[in-house]
Amino acid sequence: MASVWCSLGRRASNLARFSRVSTCCKFRDGARLCSSSSLESMGIPTPDELDTFVGMKSEFPCVQTTPGPEPQYQKFAKGATILHHRQPFHFHWGGVIPELFIAYETFGTLNADKSNVILLHSALSASSHARSSEKDPSEGWWETFIGPALPLDTNKFFFVCANNIGGCFGSSGPSTINPHTGKPYAMTFPLTTIHDMVNILFILLDELGIEKCYGAIGASAGGMQSLLAGVKHPDRIQRVVSISACLQSAPSSIALRYLQRQAIMSDPNWNNGEIYEPNGPFPHRGMKNARSLATCTYRSGPEWTMRFGRKRMSESIPSMCPDFEIESYLDHQGHKFRNMYDPNSLLYISKAMDLFDVSKGYPTMNDSLSRMTAPVLVIGVQSDILIPVFQQKEIAQKLRESGNKNVTYYEMDAIYGHDSFLLDLANIGAAIKGFLEIGNSFEGNN
Repeated sequence: MASVWCSLGRRASNLARFSRVSTCCKFRDGARLCSSSSLESMGIPTPDELDTFVGMKSEFPCVQTTPGPEPQYQKFAKGATILHHRQPFHFHWGGVIPELFIAYETFGTLNADKSNVILLHSALSASSHARSSEKDPSEGWWETFIGPALPLDTNKFFFVCANNIGGCFGSSGPSTINPHTGKPYAMTFPLTTIHDMVNILFILLDELGIEKCYGAIGASAGGMQSLLAGVKHPDRIQRVVSISACLQSAPSSIALRYLQRQAIMSDPNWNNGEIYEPNGPFPHRGMKNARSLATCTYRSGPEWTMRFGRKRMSESIPSMCPDFEIESYLDHQGHKFRNMYDPNSLLYISKAMDLFDVSKGYPTMNDSLSRMTAPVLVIGVQSDILIPVFQQKEIAQKLRESGNKNVTYYEMDAIYGHDSFLLDLANIGAAIKGFLEIGNSFEGNN
């Protein structure tokens, strides 16, 4: 009768089975020796049954090991005008840069008394290119919202949109050359906040000779900015629109963005942020993973259930590479984004969102919000998991408690999650258009 060596964990699927093995097996030289008949009686595979093995291939083409293409994000500011502010800029958390660049674009026509200006605040990875123009005919990030007779009507309003400080589309950020060293700032660039983003916009307005804005509109990080602009400059902002934003970043949002940053920083090719040498290291894999994770926070489960369900790419044997359609979609989003944005800018601006607290610098939240007397439109999306709708309800509630009697709260049941502000023209566009145009004191550009 054949005998085999056996040990805990290899031939016993659970403790009960192992105890039965112990009762029928003898020990020799410190090892357990069992007969085949004993193994068969307990339903344990015999040596004859184990003399073949069929497993998965240990090849994973979806895990890229070869270098990716060179980053392309430097090319995306061709439609922007660059304001060179030749004075030191002081950051909210400390740090100074000797000069400041602000990339901005305008849409529409400024009227004679400059009373039709609306600030468009950019979200995390957006450039100043909100709409196509003669200088840059490529599609903007809010293309379907801005234009003649559209919700953001360029026949009536003059829109100003700037790239955020810390970004990579023309405004000062990690990829900007430090004039003291002749090299990019990289991770020596000072820590950036939403306060800094708002401050550079008012430097821009001053340079353009614009004293007041008819409105300030933003979503996500841009919504944080529009709220803060209304708090910091109540005499210069006449209306505020905040979409999918918050008064303070919640722990869940901070956690999700932290994981994205860790995906980048744990890529060896991030190289502590030194990524600007041509053909040098670049964290392609970290950026891809960060964006794939971010995409999970930007959209919603209901949308993906309708769009993908549990459909697989094919009926072939599954593998650890993309197998379900949803996996392929996330893979595609990561691949597409990884070369279109500066990894260091993503670190800086996502951290700025984490640090956001509209009450910072004021004794209480009520003290900060009581400064904002302008009418406010707050828009929330029920399917948003990144900045959940309860945080938009909180904005409206706290503003009302602070004494603002002109707060409108609009809650959408759109299925697109956080990205609804980019996709739901019918609902968001109509809400903004009504809010901006009811009771305006001018007709068209004059």
